[in-house]
Amino acid sequence: MKKTELEKLIEFQQGELDAVYMYQKLAGLMKKEEDRELLLSLAADEGRHAGVLKQYTGAVLKPKKTLGDTVAVMYKALGRRLMFTVMSNFEYAAYDKYAPYYEKYPELASVGKDEIKHGDILKTHKM
Repeated sequence: MKKTELEKLIEFQQGELDAVYMYQKLAGLMKKEEDRELLLSLAADEGRHAGVLKQYTGAVLKPKKTLGDTVAVMYKALGRRLMFTVMSNFEYAAYDKYAPYYEKYPELASVGKDEIKHGDILKTHKM
């Protein structure tokens, strides 16, 4: 069954909310204040993204903890370098996921640019 456009946008909104929790959870694992602040800034961006999507969906959603809890366990097991490389790839993929909607929903283009920025930060920041 093919998802409707609204269902896709709600899925995107949920993903952004889940990412807020994930970055907040990871921030709690950081030893350096600079690293905590960086991850909390990514969480804030993801929260803004969810707000943009809510303008289109009207849906009131709550973050699901599964992603954040899983990533926290994987971070502890795999280490920063590998985990953040995986996470950066997901951020880059989000840009492509949103791309078909940029023309109809122009505000999503800035969300996509942020996803690229997040991928770059995760790939290059030394935590």
